[in-house]
Amino acid sequence: MHLIKKYGLPLLILLFALFYIWNPSFVPSSLRMLFKLIPMWLIIAYSFTLLPTPRKREHWLLIIGLFFCMLGDYLLQWFVIGLSAFLIGHLFYISSFVHSFTFTKPRFISIIIFLVYGGFMGIKLTEALQGNNESALIIPVIFYIIVIISMSWTAIMTGNMYAIVGSILFLISDSILAWNKFVADIEYSSILIMSTYYAAQFCLTRSLGWKSVVKRNTSVGAHPTESSKV
Repeated sequence: MHLIKKYGLPLLILLFALFYIWNPSFVPSSLRMLFKLIPMWLIIAYSFTLLPTPRKREHWLLIIGLFFCMLGDYLLQWFVIGLSAFLIGHLFYISSFVHSFTFTKPRFISIIIFLVYGGFMGIKLTEALQGNNESALIIPVIFYIIVIISMSWTAIMTGNMYAIVGSILFLISDSILAWNKFVADIEYSSILIMSTYYAAQFCLTRSLGWKSVVKRNTSVGAHPTESSKV
């Protein structure tokens, strides 16, 4: 049972994610949404196997964030509604990460990078939305940019490498999606968006076990690795 939890679920997540990403032509269009959601269902199931003891509020906040993102996967066919679901998911991620803040000056200063990137994306998307006569989307999109860069920055402030990698992959995925939808077509956009998205959610889920790994390494006399001090 332990091996199934450790390797079986991640393998299923990978297989179903690849199956959806490559979108075989023999899958009826009516079933594609189902196959889009299966990896997230498996990721949420996997998150419960990673819950450390004692289980804290931040762990449940992250799992709730996964749930809202899963809803966003389905609701994104109605763009603003789906965007709202993802936004709520990010707010839960932020709430989870805030509980694990570990202040260092390099981590704190990284906010400058996110502010510059967020400003760049905000300007480009605003120009594109105005040019496409979709000005009504400007405020929701700008607000979403603010929330997702906040999510990435708070993940960095935790020092949790899985959370950091997951949050940056999420930012990359959403950036490709927004650029492809509003600014200019990106080749292989669907593959890039979904591969980075599933990888992001998997890494965010794996972040649940990060502290327990560091603690276990320390308890046997080993020093925490440099990666735990990022």
